[in-house]
Amino acid sequence: MTDERGRITIDLFSTLDGVQQAPGGPDEDTSDGFRFGGWQAPVTDDVAGAEILKGMDGMDALLLGRRTYDIFAGYWPLNTGNPIGDLFDRIPKYVVSRGTPNLAWADSTHLGPDTLAEVDRLRDVHRNVHVIGSIDFARTLFDTQLFDQLTLWVYPVVLGRGKRLFDENTVPASLRLLAAPVTSGTGAVLLRYGPNGAPTVGTMEPE
Repeated sequence: MTDERGRITIDLFSTLDGVQQAPGGPDEDTSDGFRFGGWQAPVTDDVAGAEILKGMDGMDALLLGRRTYDIFAGYWPLNTGNPIGDLFDRIPKYVVSRGTPNLAWADSTHLGPDTLAEVDRLRDVHRNVHVIGSIDFARTLFDTQLFDQLTLWVYPVVLGRGKRLFDENTVPASLRLLAAPVTSGTGAVLLRYGPNGAPTVGTMEPE
């Protein structure tokens, strides 16, 4: 990617064992019998909240999978009057779906069949595109390295089961740390990584 093109950032909230399903609330995503929806709320604090808002500086488009889009469209238009709600309501929204989503949320666009090419073209239209949640779609972006930053909040919670970005089918990849980690008072850690090609191997044996 050249400096003239925009950036795609994947934003995820994760437990220590890699579960990213339904951090926001009990009814967010109960698929596969998931019963820990809202696990993020007890371990967030003002430090994490301020860093999350800071990470949205300059965001000028949302890129979402169908399930996350439907959750956001059912909540945020009714909850404006705050920095996140006002931002999401104001900027363009792009939804990736094999079906025909209901685009009642203002300034929403359904991306067509050549999804990855259309996603890449968003870098020519916007400066700062964010993918929030949308685990299945985020996995596609990760596996094709069609992203510029993975913003990963890791919380001191272990759930054992739930949807994950990384599973046994993940395409092997190497990442590079883009900024120093930030730690909240509850023990959550903010990690920011960029793609760095394929993994390499070596030996830990002394020379």
